[in-house]
Amino acid sequence: MMKSSNSPLYLLSCLLMLLLLPVPSLSADPDSLQDFCVADLNASISINGFPCIPASKVSASDFFFDLSKEGVTNTSNLNSRVTPANVLTFPAVNTLGISMNRVDFGPGGLNPPHSHPRATEMGLVIKGRILVGFVTTSNVYYSKVLTPGEIFVIPRGLVHFQKNVGKGKGTVFTSFNSHKPGVVILSTTIFGSQPPMPNEVLTQAFQVDDAIVNSIKSKFGS
Repeated sequence: MMKSSNSPLYLLSCLLMLLLLPVPSLSADPDSLQDFCVADLNASISINGFPCIPASKVSASDFFFDLSKEGVTNTSNLNSRVTPANVLTFPAVNTLGISMNRVDFGPGGLNPPHSHPRATEMGLVIKGRILVGFVTTSNVYYSKVLTPGEIFVIPRGLVHFQKNVGKGKGTVFTSFNSHKPGVVILSTTIFGSQPPMPNEVLTQAFQVDDAIVNSIKSKFGS
């Protein structure tokens, strides 16, 4: 006899089936199958992560990283500095699906429009008045000026920026659900690639002439 679709036993069976279904990881990276895997950055082979150094060579210091130092911001026209704590600088996060950045801004400093192809970003403003904005795939622009204690989230892969609109310095700490979120900075990617992107592509895409494209390229070393 078939069970009624409204019977408690039928509903309980469906619930158990749902609970037993595989649940996708909330991390952007694959789930780790060991307690930790401190990255061997000198390994010649890397497949979706770095090989682990032998556990016998792991020390307590491998699990700690210093983001307390303010980055020097006046070395570029952007007047900002990103200090990353990802797998390349903090090998202990290898395979753990997490990383952080410290972003320091001088007055008017900009973290230019960019995207992270492998991670969603969440940020906490520590100092300054920071304009945070991003653009969706529907070309909708969202933004807000944040002050210390406020947080923001940038969905994975969307173009975004942060700009210090206060009179003093600014600091933001950001976190990512990937040990290597990647970064694509629009200006340097488009106008500073090697070999250079063809002018005929850029002039048509941006509706400008060669002289303007060459002028912009010269600022990015392309």
